[in-house]
Amino acid sequence: MSDAGEVKSESVLTVLLAGLMNLAIAVAKLVAGVLSGSAAMVSEAAHSAADTVTEIMLYIALRNSVKRPDEAHPFGYGSTAYMWAALAAAFTFVAGGLFSITHGFHSLHADGEADYLVSYVVLGISFVLEAVSFARTIVQLRSESRQWNVRPRLFLRHTPDTSLKAVFLEDLAALIGLLLAATGLALTEITGDPFYDGGASILIGVLLLVVAVLLGHANLSLLIGRSLPPRFREAVRAELASGEEITAVQELLTLQLGPTSVLVAARIDYRDTADGAEIEAASRDAEARLRAKYPQITYVFLSPWGDAELTPR
Repeated sequence: MSDAGEVKSESVLTVLLAGLMNLAIAVAKLVAGVLSGSAAMVSEAAHSAADTVTEIMLYIALRNSVKRPDEAHPFGYGSTAYMWAALAAAFTFVAGGLFSITHGFHSLHADGEADYLVSYVVLGISFVLEAVSFARTIVQLRSESRQWNVRPRLFLRHTPDTSLKAVFLEDLAALIGLLLAATGLALTEITGDPFYDGGASILIGVLLLVVAVLLGHANLSLLIGRSLPPRFREAVRAELASGEEITAVQELLTLQLGPTSVLVAARIDYRDTADGAEIEAASRDAEARLRAKYPQITYVFLSPWGDAELTPR
């Protein structure tokens, strides 16, 4: 069995870097928002604060998900990563999105900003810091997608590493949110109408809601129990079928137990001439080949089934 007790160092580094960046940015935005009176800046502070709490939850998820299996949980604690990530998405939805939208509506007709310069400076620094965090996430995304020989976008869509997906979407939303805040501030400064600043705050809130819904859907799907993507399922089937004593893989079930743990169960048709010892050897060889090629596969269950018809389920 592969060692599931070790946290993926790349994911931990990505989450910690994003968390530290967001914490510093949240404080700077809040100060700028209070000094300038900008609704968009306050909403951006809420955005970064929500992202900071999200990173804390994702770190907890990473630490808890790699606890070793025990008698009460024989398949480990991998699914706790999806539970914590779902809670993080819910927090972003409520604390970030709804607050920004509500604050934006209240600020549509408020007094204008007292100091635009401090807001622009904070937005510029925040953009650079967020870009650094986003670049780190892109590096990890490209590295892991190359390991699976797939495009980064396809990998991001199907990866069970919810921390990577969460940080990517949050960093992307943060960069877009900063541009929205800067645009709202500039239009308010030019026209003297606070409507644009309040509108930017509302758009930032909507952006957060979209991210929260996307992350919530992805994590709930994994929490319920999701199989491997079709391409990788077929790769597992082909690897099993390549065994010398195996003539067909009649049924293949896969289950993503956690970010780094996969269960494979299959009904195998062995050669009719194979005896018990040959079937055992073929099963051990098939399991060894699967785990060597796909380290994420931690549990393999193979059942000799012959050419009998499968019972409909």
